[in-house]
Amino acid sequence: MSDIIIYHNPACGTSRNTLALIRNTGVEPTIIEYLTTPPSHDELVGLIRDAQLTVREAIRQNVEPYRELALDREDWSNAQLIEFMLEHPILINRPFVVSTLGTRLCRPSELVLDILPFSQKGAFRKEDSEQVIDEHGQRIQ
Repeated sequence: MSDIIIYHNPACGTSRNTLALIRNTGVEPTIIEYLTTPPSHDELVGLIRDAQLTVREAIRQNVEPYRELALDREDWSNAQLIEFMLEHPILINRPFVVSTLGTRLCRPSELVLDILPFSQKGAFRKEDSEQVIDEHGQRIQ
């Protein structure tokens, strides 16, 4: 079992780029497709807490349930927002990555580099061709 876990949505480019950056270290992470296998209540609360986010920062706003449920209202409690996220996992922002060095919501995907305990093995370009890692495995600033 890997020391790295990614809560992944294969339909999301940011999630795919994050997974590819992890794999560029030569490590295969544990992949949890959270839309089919949502986190438990305690796991979701822990991810948000460990990533040092507010519940609102962990919610995707550009999806239909957000608008339908009027989640932009300020009177929803954190507990209520968590319940909505559990009922509608598409509301969980992604990808969350957990490693021995911490937990991050990796938007943009390069944020994963801050918590990878392994070096990049070579050059890496995102799906849009933006180069993130040079041929020596170093992050391009």
